[in-house]
Amino acid sequence: MLLQGATRLLLVPLSRLVFRPVIEGRENVPRRGPVILAVNHLSAFDSVVIPLVAPRPVAFLAKAEYFRQPGLKGWLVRTCLTAIDAIPVPRGGHRAAQDALEVARGVLADGKAFGIHPEGSRSRDGRIYRGRTGVAWLALASGAPVVPVAVLGTDRIQPVGTRLPRIGRITVRFGAPLHFTPSPGARSGQLRRAATDEIMAAIQELSGQERADDYNELSTTV
Repeated sequence: MLLQGATRLLLVPLSRLVFRPVIEGRENVPRRGPVILAVNHLSAFDSVVIPLVAPRPVAFLAKAEYFRQPGLKGWLVRTCLTAIDAIPVPRGGHRAAQDALEVARGVLADGKAFGIHPEGSRSRDGRIYRGRTGVAWLALASGAPVVPVAVLGTDRIQPVGTRLPRIGRITVRFGAPLHFTPSPGARSGQLRRAATDEIMAAIQELSGQERADDYNELSTTV
């Protein structure tokens, strides 16, 4: 725990020095209670950026393999991921995806913040893709508000295929919270689809990305 806190204290100012982030709308993130941060996905670095610039700790899911790498490099990766509250989960298949959502619901039940990329996998062409309905399932199951978030510039910081981030400026915009409640008589699938589309529209408005009307088929999550 002490090492985790010390690592975070080091990473936050270091990230601000290296990436000079422009942060907008931090006041839109509730300081207490469960909240979902729904973020666009341009780079593997996105889920590292958000916990370092948000006004409160934010947990993201991370591939379990990242926590099992050997040697000094593996130790450094585990230490950094633990410092930003990353949660190891196995990947692959519908059952694994649902299990991951249950883990996320547990985070929210503890009154914490959870980050999710509704598109699933990273966009390879810079467009914003149709959202998977897991984010709406999570919002409706937990009752937590959803804060739409746009990250810009991370595709230049760490393009697809690169291992280490480059120096450069990024922008993070936190939008106004969205609230969703179950509607009596409404079909659950339709409700999740409508809520997800509303969330993605809010993210797209913040990011200014061109919209793709289909799913990112490289996705392995819901």
